Amino acid sequence: MLRIHFTGDDLARVRMAARPDVLWETILSFHRLRERRRALMFGEWRSETRVRLNGETRLLAALVPPRGYFPDFLTPPEGGCGLEAGLEALRATPPGRMHSELALTAAGQPAGPVLPGRLAALAEGRPEALARLVGALRSYHRAAIEPYWPHIQATVEADRAVRGRALLDGGAGELLASLPPVLRWRAPVLEADYPVTRELHLDGRGLLLQPSFFCRGTPVVYRDAELPPVLVYPAVHSCAPTFGEPGDQPSLGRLVGHTRSVVLQAIRYGCTTSELARRAGVSLASASQHAAVLREAGLVVTLRHGNAVLHTVTPLGAALLRGGATAEAAG
Repeated sequence: MLRIHFTGDDLARVRMAARPDVLWETILSFHRLRERRRALMFGEWRSETRVRLNGETRLLAALVPPRGYFPDFLTPPEGGCGLEAGLEALRATPPGRMHSELALTAAGQPAGPVLPGRLAALAEGRPEALARLVGALRSYHRAAIEPYWPHIQATVEADRAVRGRALLDGGAGELLASLPPVLRWRAPVLEADYPVTRELHLDGRGLLLQPSFFCRGTPVVYRDAELPPVLVYPAVHSCAPTFGEPGDQPSLGRLVGHTRSVVLQAIRYGCTTSELARRAGVSLASASQHAAVLREAGLVVTLRHGNAVLHTVTPLGAALLRGGATAEAAG
């Protein structure tokens, strides 16, 4: 069981991550790559990624076991600012911290506390070993994350819209209560089933909520309680996740006309179907139909939120809106 203890100050300092964290997605996707479950959600991604990797994952496999602890230094907070910022922070990890976290990783494995050769060199702080790690992460990211980044962004942004709506409706408590069912808000404690027993006291530091496309099953927190508190939780996937390129969708050719342009503008900041109908001045059935066409074209993501559905634009949809605004100004 994981139990996160909040004070009043912590509730005032709860915040949502502004974007997906590239290193959390990179590391957690490596778990998804090795499992056989969730074929509908990740089967196509696994097949394509394995072809690109061509089996080059030995160093990551040693660092990130199938279950249990992996080093906290692999996911520094700077990963939220992009790959290069995250890798630069990883390079700056103090040698002592790197050694202790690698020893913890090895201690939980069947081979016992002895570090494998490729990790021993890293634990000793050898520059060439650190360069190999950075190179392995960059190569894996290029194969497993980069081609799908727009889809990852769209899913995380849609989840953020659901959480933001809960925050506006009922404050921090409602936000925490709106998190996926793997998390249970029993004020002043947020609980989740967890591989080990953890009691995390925030002590006024607040909590960063980080939705993740590749986090599935259980949420994740840092093992080191002294690090800035972050809770990585499973972002809600749309009903029919797809990794296809938006331009490959045959419905894109249907995306013409003034009405759908108005509908897309109405969805810009997120709305339910009934709100969409009211904003766009169309019937409820028409709003639902237009949203479906936009969704099939890769311009909108739709998530269920309680008894309603919430529509948000994808990065492609936002880019189209920006382009349309530029064209209107030029006209």
